[in-house]
Amino acid sequence: MLNFIYYPVSGIMWVWHWLFDAILPSSPGWDGLAWALSVVFLVFTLRAILYKPFVKQIQTTKKMQEIQPQMQAVRKKYAKDKVKMTEEMQKLQKEHGFNPLLGCLPMLLQIPVFIGLFHVLRSFNRTATGMGQLGLSPEETRQLPNYFFSVDQVQNFLDARFFGVPLSSFITEPITEWQAFMAHPTDAVDFTRGNIAVVVIPIMLVASFATYMNARASAKRMTAEALENPQTRFMTMLSQYVFPLGILVTGPFFPVAILLYWVSNNVWTYGQQHLVFGRIEREEEAAREAKQEKLKANAPKPGARPDRNKTSLVKDGPETDEAASGDTTTKQKTSNASAGSGQGQPKKQQPRPNTNKNRRKGGRKGGRH
Repeated sequence: MLNFIYYPVSGIMWVWHWLFDAILPSSPGWDGLAWALSVVFLVFTLRAILYKPFVKQIQTTKKMQEIQPQMQAVRKKYAKDKVKMTEEMQKLQKEHGFNPLLGCLPMLLQIPVFIGLFHVLRSFNRTATGMGQLGLSPEETRQLPNYFFSVDQVQNFLDARFFGVPLSSFITEPITEWQAFMAHPTDAVDFTRGNIAVVVIPIMLVASFATYMNARASAKRMTAEALENPQTRFMTMLSQYVFPLGILVTGPFFPVAILLYWVSNNVWTYGQQHLVFGRIEREEEAAREAKQEKLKANAPKPGARPDRNKTSLVKDGPETDEAASGDTTTKQKTSNASAGSGQGQPKKQQPRPNTNKNRRKGGRKGGRH
């Protein structure tokens, strides 16, 4: 059903095994190293393909940290209206080009790879019974191909040893499945559960410690505002403590090759984080220095008067024109007033006699006479 995952995973692993098998000597010990390196470089190949999505994840994380204060303000403002809070937060994320899916994309793409590798490794030994298992006999399982791997390669994988134990063996594996690792069913088993534990436990510890260090390095780069977010704080706690502990708990149930996958994946992540974060920090530092140099270039030299032409024409141009027009109008009014004052002050007009009143008085006088 998931052959679209199983075939690409087994194909990449087949290419690397073919390369290392051609370089290394032919013996069970060296064959085990060739198979182990094919698993490790399978991880490196897939992580190299996912490099650009990983950079997008880092950029998304930084954007999330930058807008955390605004997100907190939205949560506080719409604490009683969850629908409005969701709408405003989505609007804020869209304005800043923030896509939460990009932050989870590399991890989501690694899940199918892990499932595919686990299935391919388990399919080398098909003597197990249970869900998804065929329960074949040791003779039958050694005569079946495994996706890209031929019958001869399946037998070579089962006979190979990594520090004395098969790569698909695990601590809790039933003894009934061990006979498939022998070239002949009548051969005595050349390893014990203690041998498997001696190889698996150190790999488990390294994988758990590497997971913790990756989570710690990511947490150190988070801002205080981002850590105030309950969801971010919860995920940081999971990645720093729960995930490393989960490896220690589930490690006895995983084959040796799967644990090698986990270690190499964490080693790649640790190195890639420092590389990408270092590059981003250098780019930000270069941008800050360029900005400072630009400010210094525009600043006046000591003892020199600032050049106001560039700033006044741009910033104060309209206000200067208005002031100039205002000054012209004022001057014109002043000149007109001066011209009037040169001819002397105008005389006050004498009040005109009220002729009607005089007439009335004259008429009354005439009437009396």
